[in-house]
Amino acid sequence: MTRTPAQIVEHVRRQVAGEQGHDSFADLFTEDGVMAYRFPAPFQEPEIKGRDAIRAYFDRMRGARVREKIEIQHVEAITRLTDDPDVVVAEITHRGWSKVKQDYYTFTAVAIIHLRDGEIVRYDDYMNPLLLTELLGA
Repeated sequence: MTRTPAQIVEHVRRQVAGEQGHDSFADLFTEDGVMAYRFPAPFQEPEIKGRDAIRAYFDRMRGARVREKIEIQHVEAITRLTDDPDVVVAEITHRGWSKVKQDYYTFTAVAIIHLRDGEIVRYDDYMNPLLLTELLGA
């Protein structure tokens, strides 16, 4: 299925919001796609190569029960098209309650997403690893 850049970003927004499972996120990638955390937290792999490896990684993250540590209350996404139709920049912000910190939070990440025929070839995720670690108590 060929997806537009806006559809890909909306899919990610729904995933972060918990409206869609992480298992379908891997389906957005080419078979040899790459998921990269440009500033990884200590518990994140810097680069995950291949659709199956991406699926397995997110299965492990789900097993880490991240959703039990934060209560995501609102997620918004901004899609920024570039001069290259196969590259999109996404700004995704979620707000909620950290059960670890016992406080409200705002967390924003920027992703540079490279596409080929409507599938993700490379997803570079730029987020604040220090805030993520603090929110999760990791």
